[in-house]
Amino acid sequence: MSLDTPTTGCLHTPVLRERGQREVFCGLTGIIWLHRKMQDAFFLVVGSRTCAHLLQSAAGVMIFAEPRFGTAILEEKDLAGLADAHTELEREVARLIARRPDIRQLFLVGSCPSEVIKLDLGRTAERLNQRHGPSVRVYNYSGSGIETTFTQGEDACLATMVPGLAETDAENLLVVGALPDVVEDQCLSLLRDMGVTDVAMLPARRAADAPEVGEKTRFILTQPFLADTASALERRGAERIVAPFPFGEMGTTAWLNAVAHAFGVHPERFEQVTAAPRARAKKAVAVHAETLRDRSVFFFPDSQLEIPLARFLALECGMRPLEVGTPYLHRSLMEPELALLPETILSEGQDVDRQLDRHAALAPDLTVCGLGLANPLEAAGFATKWAIELVFTPVHFYEQAGDLAALFSRPLRRRSLLARGAQS
Repeated sequence: MSLDTPTTGCLHTPVLRERGQREVFCGLTGIIWLHRKMQDAFFLVVGSRTCAHLLQSAAGVMIFAEPRFGTAILEEKDLAGLADAHTELEREVARLIARRPDIRQLFLVGSCPSEVIKLDLGRTAERLNQRHGPSVRVYNYSGSGIETTFTQGEDACLATMVPGLAETDAENLLVVGALPDVVEDQCLSLLRDMGVTDVAMLPARRAADAPEVGEKTRFILTQPFLADTASALERRGAERIVAPFPFGEMGTTAWLNAVAHAFGVHPERFEQVTAAPRARAKKAVAVHAETLRDRSVFFFPDSQLEIPLARFLALECGMRPLEVGTPYLHRSLMEPELALLPETILSEGQDVDRQLDRHAALAPDLTVCGLGLANPLEAAGFATKWAIELVFTPVHFYEQAGDLAALFSRPLRRRSLLARGAQS
């Protein structure tokens, strides 16, 4: 199917709104990939021992490692109001900065406990900026799981950085979304070869490389869960380049083509730059499409990656999406994806019991879901793929297209091998 083919896909498909019990991680989880990306940043969670255990187990940090995140644990006296938690937090931050002079960005991350007792971390961040700035910039955002899903932690983090970005009158491109360094390098190389040279990343690897933004800035998202960050950039006067997300050969080509149109890249140069990586991506995906073709897939809502991934699986791997659930459907960000996604059931939000009933009735070949649902579904005989793995694994752009397809083909191949082993 050509991306130039007129289609409406799921643009006008009714959306099933679910409002019930949810099974998702909280926004603190985003720290695990953000602290690896931002090399001079430190993420200090103001929360409970449960928050600390979540981060420690999710990151797999060994006892002798010194990661760039930690937890300021709220004790009973803090929760009961017997101590001034703000004063104690400022003292701990001073000790942290003294011990880690390499810190240039410090994020105070709110949690469920800090929000319940109404800690004003925003005011604390202002006071700490006055005390430790300009060498250290202190930000505040919420990673609470009360109202957010785990990928929204990145959105909240980046959105809180936007007001502090320097102003520019230059015509530049801002690529928004945390990417593994190797994927970011590939992205920048493609853009540079196309002739788009004034490019910055949000987040940058180091504070000194923070992007500038102004009314001539154009930005493009690499992740579909950055709605608040997009709104913050638009309030600064930047213009969003509308495009599908760079998953698979088709999505990457459409993403790059949108940038090319915005910056006047000649079609012949675009073809020269993308022809070879497009061919490699198609070849890599085709290997796994043999396993995936004509198989059905069901997406439980988890990461907000569901709609772009369903589009990739349907158009490039030949799968049949039976239902595509997403925690939040930001239609302005998703319209290019919805236009390409073949007709299916769309659901927003979560009601676990009702979705499990629909899942059982549809009996898909592959189920993409959170960790909390994967084991019970596997025990019931369904092949599953952990949704969180799709966030932690490099899956963007051409060179990762085959790896992305492999994440979905692997559970089906494994189940096939186990079935053959049981018969022999």
